[in-house]
Amino acid sequence: MAKMKRAKKATSRAKKSRRTTPRTAGKVELKHIPWNSIELEDLNPLLQRQFIVGQNVMVARVLLKKGCIVPEHSHHNEQITYILEGALKFWINGKEIVVNAGEVLTIPPYMPHKAEAVEDTVDLDIFSPPRADWINKTDKYLRGGK
Repeated sequence: MAKMKRAKKATSRAKKSRRTTPRTAGKVELKHIPWNSIELEDLNPLLQRQFIVGQNVMVARVLLKKGCIVPEHSHHNEQITYILEGALKFWINGKEIVVNAGEVLTIPPYMPHKAEAVEDTVDLDIFSPPRADWINKTDKYLRGGK
């Protein structure tokens, strides 16, 4: 009986602790950001992007001209690519996959991938966690080695 009472008290303390412990450190802000308020970053003559960074996720709007190549790379971030307009051909995991407007591709962390715009394309990329190399502008593979 005493063991049951101690177990109930421990469970009760754990529940209280979960209710009062914040899920994230720091203050999280609500943001409303129109894409047209974010400057387009020119990475090379065929590639531009904009991105918004949240607490644990990043959303990027990527504009690729037909023929633009995103060289093979990998990263520790999970990636979801949603094609808004156009089409991208990916080389990933030994396969060629064409992702068209209205379609989504999920890329697990650390999986090497390469892409080519088969037509002018607007794509929405979602990363978790946010891409530090993009934020810090150390993503030389997209900048032609700059």
